[in-house]
Amino acid sequence: MTWANSLFRSACVAVLVAAAVAPFAAAGDEVAPAGLLQLSLEQRADQFFGAYFVAPLATVFFWEVPVIRMPIVVLWLLVGSIYFTLRMGFVNVRMFGHAIELVRGKYDDPEAVGEVSHFQALATALSATVGLGNIAGVAIAVSVGGPGATLWMIVAGFLGMSAKFTEVTLGQMYRHIRPDGSVMGGAMYYLSDGLAARGLAPLGRVLAVAFAILCIGGSLGGGNSFQVKQGLDQIRTVIPVFDAHPWAYGLVMVVLVGIVIIGGIRRIATVADKIVPAMCILYVLACLYVVLAHAAEVPAALVAIVRGGFSPDAAFGGFVGCLVTGIRRAAFSNEAGIGSAAIAHSAARCDHPVQEGVVSLLEPFIDTVVVCTMTALVIVVTGICDDEGCRIYVEQQQGAALTSAAMAGEISWFPYVLSIAIFLFSYSTMISWSYYGERCWTWLFGERVTILFRLLFLSFTFLGSIVTATNVLDFSDLMILGMAFPNILGVVLLSGTVAGSLAEYRRALATGEIRPVASPRS
Repeated sequence: MTWANSLFRSACVAVLVAAAVAPFAAAGDEVAPAGLLQLSLEQRADQFFGAYFVAPLATVFFWEVPVIRMPIVVLWLLVGSIYFTLRMGFVNVRMFGHAIELVRGKYDDPEAVGEVSHFQALATALSATVGLGNIAGVAIAVSVGGPGATLWMIVAGFLGMSAKFTEVTLGQMYRHIRPDGSVMGGAMYYLSDGLAARGLAPLGRVLAVAFAILCIGGSLGGGNSFQVKQGLDQIRTVIPVFDAHPWAYGLVMVVLVGIVIIGGIRRIATVADKIVPAMCILYVLACLYVVLAHAAEVPAALVAIVRGGFSPDAAFGGFVGCLVTGIRRAAFSNEAGIGSAAIAHSAARCDHPVQEGVVSLLEPFIDTVVVCTMTALVIVVTGICDDEGCRIYVEQQQGAALTSAAMAGEISWFPYVLSIAIFLFSYSTMISWSYYGERCWTWLFGERVTILFRLLFLSFTFLGSIVTATNVLDFSDLMILGMAFPNILGVVLLSGTVAGSLAEYRRALATGEIRPVASPRS
């Protein structure tokens, strides 16, 4: 190893250690003697992170572009999604039916190289995106941006399908197949290798390193500790023992997550392809029950959603505020343009990279157009945002509590169902993000130290149950948003390669060169 590589890896370790130490420091709860220090160690660490990390990052990511008053990260994701939709010839519409055929197994080739099936790769990636944001985040978006935010959330999800297709196709194109059959792939590979092939090796290396570091930080925080904390907040309301002893919930999650992630992508995919359908069906059925119970209000709700999306008098800054709220919620929920899903989909068995890209475009549809829209409809038709008893949930932006209250009006025992759904959502998100972080860690440091990341990940799982420092957790969540900057830039530069491959694949389908090779799933 050259001195340059040694220096590079040392710098990466320093950055990651710095990010890792702060939450551990924040875990303490000692209170200094009165008159000396008024804040606990955790509170002081939280303030430090808020002042020197969260605030600067939020200032950059949420800097409002003049005139349109849209946060730069939201605009970045929106413009990228529009570009990919146009560049790929509305692949999100034209290939939607074929995507369903692929997921059903109609084109599965058992001899294709890879570790998991199309369906398992889709389930693994969905398990990372379908989560608490679909329950809590959407409720907050509607309460802040009004019913019209739902319309723009759906539009953003529709456009995000093309962004997801493009980045996942690249993930398949530039993945590495190891001698033992295991797969290494994701944004760090297509950013480094793909841009190098276009004579942009230095830029590709910088973007890939930035993506990998941000992904590792995001996996430990937003994809792990944050999930544990949010899940605990709901579950402790129905299981008193976890309210009195939150650390016990942390230990339970450590065991459950550890059992799965030690087995790698095959074990994760096996669990995900069972959990994801179950949790989506459970939640959507509950939403449908509430919506049907308010069937008379549905037409008025749909009118309010469409009119509210264009109304200059919409909540939170009029039309622009409504648009920003909806798009922001969709972007945070389905992660289209973030680059994370390409890591999971790169492990799929397929004969042509475009096949997996087509499969992946179903993610934003399921996550945003279906699941998020169902939550929004429940919030709108029940009118829970105008309920005086729930005003505190709106003011404090307690989205999960708002959704729970909306459904409890029709299903008295729904808080128990919601607790199960939240547990499944957070658990599936954690096991998928553990894989994302591990692949980036391995890309930076090599296969021999993979176990160190798994142990670090499980440590953060436990910390999520005892750390209440919101700024520490928000910092890690912001790192997930940051992944969009290097990823979209690289994908735009490589989009011509994807467009050419898509045209080739469509021709092969039309001429019969690519044809069904297996019986579809029943």
